[in-house]
Amino acid sequence: MVTAHLAGPTADRQAAFAALMRRHKQPLYRLILAQIGDPDEALDLLQESFVAAHAALSRYDRDRSLRAWLARIAINKCRDWHRRRRVRHMLARVLPIEAGERVADGAADTETNAIGRDDLARTMADIARLPAPLREPLLLCTIHELSQAEAAQALGISAKAVETRIRRARAALAAAA
Repeated sequence: MVTAHLAGPTADRQAAFAALMRRHKQPLYRLILAQIGDPDEALDLLQESFVAAHAALSRYDRDRSLRAWLARIAINKCRDWHRRRRVRHMLARVLPIEAGERVADGAADTETNAIGRDDLARTMADIARLPAPLREPLLLCTIHELSQAEAAQALGISAKAVETRIRRARAALAAAA
């Protein structure tokens, strides 16, 4: 098991952490991307999350879920990113970077694909507009596939609170549709 080697000799720890990164890279990336919506920023935050996890390995409690621990670190990095972003938007009244990136790629899309992308973009925008207490449990359980208990552990709330917040998030999304 990877977590058992994280406390071993340096070479074992490095190999174990590399294995941990390989195993959790994609789920954490999806979680971060769903939180912030920018693929490049998501990659940066993924790296920051792994750097923070590596620095905090000595504080990891092996009796708790590793996935939940990593998810909590990633969510905290996303929260920091959102805070920095709000400050930047207040200071600079310019078009968002995403507006400049919308350049046609020349690929022919079918109408169905275009509608599907539009629906997905609307849904992701609706999710991004949810308040963090509703958005985070929803993403942890649906995108990151954590159990409600693991999501509760990652967020520092009860499993019942996770269940309630997911229900409220889904109701808010249904009302927005």
